[in-house]
Formats: sequence, C-alpha cells, structure tokens
Amino acid sequence: MMLETYTYLRVTAGDLRRRMHERLTNLVGDETGATAAEYGVLVALIAAVIIIGAGVLGTNVNTKLNDVGTTVGSIPAAS
Repeated sequence: MMLETYTYLRVTAGDLRRRMHERLTNLVGDETGATAAEYGVLVALIAAVIIIGAGVLGTNVNTKLNDVGTTVGSIPAAS
C-alpha cells in the first residue's frame, strides 16, 4: 500500500512538473504579444511622420499662396 501511494505521488508530481514546464515553455516562446507591440510602434511612427509631414507641407503651401497673393495684389489694374 505504501509503495502504491509513493508511486502514485511520484507519477502525479512528475506529470504536474511536465505540464508546468510545457506551459511555461509555451508562454516564454509565444511571440504574439511582441508582434502586436511591434506593429503598434510601427503604426505610431508612421502616424507621427504623416502628422509632421502634413504640418510642414501645409506651412510651405501657405507661404507660397501668400507670396502669390502679394504678387497678384501688387499688379496694377488694367484700364
């Protein structure tokens, strides 16, 4: 009886250890979260570049339109 109990406990403990090891190995090896984080960083960087580019482009276009307006406004009207 003692030998059966001892064997049962050893097998159960070994099985539990094996299952815990498999779960931890799968958890450490899982890169799903890392991939999602990388995509998040890429999206944030792309958004930042678009926002900065739109700001610079808007400023340059505004400057050019003001220059054209000033030039057109300084031309005397033809009679």
